[in-house]
Amino acid sequence: MRSRSLLRGRWATLPPAAGGAVMAAGILSSGLELTGRHLLSLAALALSALLWLVLAAGFTARLAGDRGRFRAEADTPAALTAVAATAVLGARLSQLGRQGAAAALLVLAALLWPGLLGSVLRHWRRRMPGVVFLVCVATQGLAVLAAALAAVHRLGWLAGAALAWFCLGVLLYGLALRHFDVREVRRGAGDHWVAGGALAITALAATRLMGTPVGTGGAAHTALRAATLAALALSLLWYAVLLAAEVRSPRHRYDIRRWSTVFPLGMTATACLTAAPATGVGALRPLGEVLLWVAVAAWALTCAAFLRSRRPARPGAARRRIPRRRARAR
Repeated sequence: MRSRSLLRGRWATLPPAAGGAVMAAGILSSGLELTGRHLLSLAALALSALLWLVLAAGFTARLAGDRGRFRAEADTPAALTAVAATAVLGARLSQLGRQGAAAALLVLAALLWPGLLGSVLRHWRRRMPGVVFLVCVATQGLAVLAAALAAVHRLGWLAGAALAWFCLGVLLYGLALRHFDVREVRRGAGDHWVAGGALAITALAATRLMGTPVGTGGAAHTALRAATLAALALSLLWYAVLLAAEVRSPRHRYDIRRWSTVFPLGMTATACLTAAPATGVGALRPLGEVLLWVAVAAWALTCAAFLRSRRPARPGAARRRIPRRRARAR
């Protein structure tokens, strides 16, 4: 009993931003599957599912036992990782052929989305970090998952819902951009990369819609193809700008928001890989493969930084440094 209550307590202390780790592993799993790395893909999926279960337990624990903290966290854009992570995991399960589990996750994400989105929008400020773009990511995540299921089952009404989420996601991106503090490009702790990742998932949603009943017509297909390529081009532009800013102003310390860097990197790669056959632009395939391994490397580096941050300090290390400072002062 004691160990169970301790574990519950640890779950409840996880911040909403930890959902970025679920999203990062989930989207890497999708990208690895698209490049034929099936075993690596399943390993990433297992990690994503495990982390999702841990975060779901924490979400439930706060809802049941700490309403004050739950309401305070629900007002922040990071709370929308609950929706986005659920949608990303569902989309990967649909890709794997687990349509029943994917549909259940779509229902769960759709139920969470309106309440969390409304709470976040009511508490927007003038200048916000990159996490503000999660309003778009969460909404487009629903569009991606709904479109995937609509394509499998040929459901026109679900495809229509996916299209509505897609259009709303585009609108929310524009609103988020108005509130984004552009100084975060130079000093952000990791979530500033969501500015580009939100456009990448928008491109992925448009690509998925091309395979649904609402996207197979001539005009609709042409419009969605154009939307895919436009969103992907803008996301790659963000990618270049943000990468240049990281090189110019390196941020070496671990921060939980670094998982929100890995997710956009993986999402951009996956969007390129998915869009290549759908749009007929073959050059996107090799680009996506290169970007995927960049994302995998970023995941490994972030993992290593996380493990280093959890390593206990050596006893007496601080005391040994003090005399050196004093010696310099003399």
